[in-house]
Amino acid sequence: MSGYHLDAAPAPERDGDPAVTKSLAQPRLELHAATVLRACQAAILRDTWLMTGSVTAGQDPAGFSDRTIRAPSPMLRGLVDWYSGYRDVGIPPAHHRGLPSPGLTVIFTLDDQLTLARHPDPAQPADTFDTLIGGLHTSPALITHDGRQSGIQVGLSPLGSRALLGMPAAELAGRCVHGHDVLGSFAAELRGKLRAAGTWDERFAILDRALLSRARLADERAGISGELRHAWQLLVRSGGSAPVAGLAAETGWSDRYLRAKFRAEIGLAPKAAARVIRFSRARRILQLRAVAGEPLCLAELAASCGYFDQAHLDREFGLLAGCSPTGWVAAELQNW
Repeated sequence: MSGYHLDAAPAPERDGDPAVTKSLAQPRLELHAATVLRACQAAILRDTWLMTGSVTAGQDPAGFSDRTIRAPSPMLRGLVDWYSGYRDVGIPPAHHRGLPSPGLTVIFTLDDQLTLARHPDPAQPADTFDTLIGGLHTSPALITHDGRQSGIQVGLSPLGSRALLGMPAAELAGRCVHGHDVLGSFAAELRGKLRAAGTWDERFAILDRALLSRARLADERAGISGELRHAWQLLVRSGGSAPVAGLAAETGWSDRYLRAKFRAEIGLAPKAAARVIRFSRARRILQLRAVAGEPLCLAELAASCGYFDQAHLDREFGLLAGCSPTGWVAAELQNW
């Protein structure tokens, strides 16, 4: 994501950044920098549907985890938030919750298909995907793997759905579909190029070119009013705390008209979108604390993220993640 902060996502590292290079070169900061980097990477990856982790004692010594995060081309700003590449081989089989977030899910697999054991919509049967596209949702998915997984995930803003997918994000809300159902032959062609590339840098460059080409063929603002764009951006920047009445006042619309426009374009009403944004922020902070070995401080976390109290935070986790905050940390910590 461009301009990441904690209530959005931390900025990915940039190759050759003198400030980063200098800080990592100082022995006193080396351990701290590595811890922070790992936590930042984990925070972005937990906003994705991918499992993280590394080889630990007792695992296959030939196993490894290779992953990286990059910002897209500045020309895609406002449409695409981030790219994440991952390849895990020889790690323990596992399952993982794909949690609600304020972005659409687009995954191009590389060596192995992605197995979705449970969709956000329980009416959809389990399935495997070469390329997966999922809309905003308010219940978890369940992803499994047998010790191998690989691919690239694109963090797509709902505001970029029309330009890059050819449809409003609302048409995908609560659903996961095969890439060819939305992108036609473009999905298989792009996946083939990504699989043939030899490095992550090459793959990210291929994504930039392919997505920029699609964006140029579409008017990225077609069908999305400036008022709706402004309201969505305000809601995201507020961490989900901006009141609907305030958003309506900013746009000059009535509350009712704002809700209708959100449902038609984003796929969630403003209050539902705010819940997802607030939840996404809370779980990222929770993960950062868990990875760093810090106390979870759930009451303070609830207050800082706009919940009434810890009980409210617990209820929202139960609804959006299917478990309590501590239950989620206990289940997922091995994947980080």
